[in-house]
Amino acid sequence: MLIRTIFLSALVIALTGCVTGTRNIDLAVPDYLGEATASGALRITSIEDGRVFEHKPRDPSTPSVRGDLASMTPAQLETLIGRQRNGYGGAMGDVALPEGKTVPGKVQELLTQGLEGRGYTIVDSDHELDLAVEIKRFWSWGTPGLFSISFEAVIETALTFIRASDELTLEVAGYGLNRGQVGSDANWALAYERAYTDFLKNLEAALDEQGL
Repeated sequence: MLIRTIFLSALVIALTGCVTGTRNIDLAVPDYLGEATASGALRITSIEDGRVFEHKPRDPSTPSVRGDLASMTPAQLETLIGRQRNGYGGAMGDVALPEGKTVPGKVQELLTQGLEGRGYTIVDSDHELDLAVEIKRFWSWGTPGLFSISFEAVIETALTFIRASDELTLEVAGYGLNRGQVGSDANWALAYERAYTDFLKNLEAALDEQGL
């Protein structure tokens, strides 16, 4: 019985890795070549981080922080992308972007990749087509199993295209799943890479449907 307990404890440690501190991971946006069916320029006017964080949520897919949520500033929350969990599913350390990186910045990179691949030129000055972005979800979590961890990442956005007095809002999301043996940076990043790719495909489909 003692040997079995020691084995299971060692397995839990091996699967989850270090989960007590903050894990910093940079999320590279993958190259994506869509069908360049559009033309013209587009300006991204705003990207709002509308994610709602909760204190000790029951669902690991709900954004949360290690420590006192009330003491966190909006700037600090903008860096958080997930939460680590121990082998028993308990919430532990934060997963965050590297210093100087933010979730709105990553969403801008992602949208720029998709829109430029479609044929748009992204500009900073006033133009006939504007895009306002609300980030509804951008989160990752791990669910430990007996022999592996399921890493999941989800991205949800509301994209409002504005041309003169006309507005059109599209809901575009992406989901990524990766099953790995250890709680490594690479396994967390791969879940996001798959969510990015899914998001870009769904963005292209949504733009196709609306003729944008």
